[in-house]
Amino acid sequence: MKKENHKITALIITYNEMGYIEHCIDSVSFADEIVVVDSYSTDGTYEYLQDHPKVKVLQHPFSNFTLQKTFALTQASNPWILFLDADEIVPEGLRKEIEATVQEDQPHAAYWFYRKFMFQKSALRFSGWQTDKNYRLFQKDKAKFSDKKIVHETLEVNGTSGILNEKLIHYCYKNYEDYKAKMLNYGRLKAKEDFYREKRFNYFYYIVKPAWKFFNHFILRLGILDGKKGIIICYLNSLCDLERYRELKKLEKKNELAYYLVMP
Repeated sequence: MKKENHKITALIITYNEMGYIEHCIDSVSFADEIVVVDSYSTDGTYEYLQDHPKVKVLQHPFSNFTLQKTFALTQASNPWILFLDADEIVPEGLRKEIEATVQEDQPHAAYWFYRKFMFQKSALRFSGWQTDKNYRLFQKDKAKFSDKKIVHETLEVNGTSGILNEKLIHYCYKNYEDYKAKMLNYGRLKAKEDFYREKRFNYFYYIVKPAWKFFNHFILRLGILDGKKGIIICYLNSLCDLERYRELKKLEKKNELAYYLVMP
């Protein structure tokens, strides 16, 4: 029988993930508990999860990624957390490494995973993603999500960190419109983050940052070697920054208008 301090809860947040969530759930079936927090999906994701015998699913309104993941964390029963996105898959080699890691006598508090990015059914080798890594496995009582970010959430770790050798598979690109919508949404959330931190819009960043991101990812980080896939990914990633500053400008105008409306 597995010791209590070796048990794993797999956590996933979802919104309209049919076609991906099934493979994600299958890949974490080794976990002792699978908890999914759904943001009121409309494509059958919630119903599928309700019928899955290994999944505990509940719905919770989405405000931002940090709050949603923090809520999900409160639902976990086990000391080890494996936190995945719905479009990520744990391959066999990584599964074995995870299971061995949580049984170590003196494990780290948290572990980074490198990710293999998939453009539909083929891998992206470059385009800025080759060194991407995220915390995905950690001890529940030694980590929490920082309240300083609402997108690309950051894990605050009380203790040491390690890196697993095997890569997580990330199906980041379903199709053009889906990825574009995702990047625009990230940009708007980043704008809110900037606005709450009282960062001001300026035209220099509005013009230079998106152009720099494309140049950095496509040329310096070798997206050109990914061919057409690299052009698409690097363009849409730079679009995220463009939307960030467009939205920040809108937020500032709304705030100024509200100020003048309440002035005596």
